[in-house]
Amino acid sequence: MKFIKNTLVKITLICLLLLVNLMIAQPSWAGKKYANDPDYIEVTKSLESTLQDKQTQGSTPEIEQKISNLQFQKYILENSEDSVGICRNETDKPLLVYGEKSKKSTSTYDNELYLLPSNVETDDAWDCQGVYIPGQAATEEKAAIPAKAFKIVHGTRLVATNNPQTGEIEFNLPPAKVSQSGEVNWLIPENFQTAIDTGITTAQIDD
Repeated sequence: MKFIKNTLVKITLICLLLLVNLMIAQPSWAGKKYANDPDYIEVTKSLESTLQDKQTQGSTPEIEQKISNLQFQKYILENSEDSVGICRNETDKPLLVYGEKSKKSTSTYDNELYLLPSNVETDDAWDCQGVYIPGQAATEEKAAIPAKAFKIVHGTRLVATNNPQTGEIEFNLPPAKVSQSGEVNWLIPENFQTAIDTGITTAQIDD
């Protein structure tokens, strides 16, 4: 009986030690998990810089919005169960999305453009990195609008829809970054047709 009692005490102590170790190790593991994550590093640096801007320049609606967006991106990276970005196209036309380069690719860009048909979403094993937004030619009423790349961090579930009034593309979440050609090493053609002419394959689709 004494042996059993001592054994139970030892098992209890071991369980407590394991629990304490897990509690201590978790922050360390989390730190290592994000240490080499380019998205997490970029978002964290941008957030720190913007918070410093708020201290030195004071609060403005633009700064507060940027802080809110960056905090949201950081939350996604820290809490999402998915290690990839998922893009869903609920517009009435095909979209071009960014994804990892194929093994045969000779492109010098960081990623490639892929076609995402209407009313489908990318596979949960395929990392959608963002969406291409075509530019608009100048008119008598409006100046030309350059094409842009709408970047998302992995873990994001992005849904693209059409604005019922204007028909323009809208997204359910703010971007991690919006870039024009030359601002990032992504292919950002002038218009949709130019992109298609480069030769586009279809993204991996969720069945």
